[in-house]
Amino acid sequence: MSIIAWLVLGLIAGFIASKIVNKSGEGVVLDIVLGIVGAFVGGFLFTFFGAAPVTGFNLYSIIVAVIGSIVVLAIYHAVAGRRTTL
Repeated sequence: MSIIAWLVLGLIAGFIASKIVNKSGEGVVLDIVLGIVGAFVGGFLFTFFGAAPVTGFNLYSIIVAVIGSIVVLAIYHAVAGRRTTL
């Protein structure tokens, strides 16, 4: 996939995952980063369990990336939620 396709897939996946997890987006840049990292995590998880990873710019790949993004976003909120202010 081209870099533009990865960015678009990441934006879509990150946006959908942000809406599922906390009902509001994290911002365009963080949504893209979250979606791209989520695509890698989702691909790893799906490969680990015997399914196909991200295969291109299609509906299946978006679902894989969204699932991975939800995992990444849940970890992000768990870590960010533990921070305390002085």
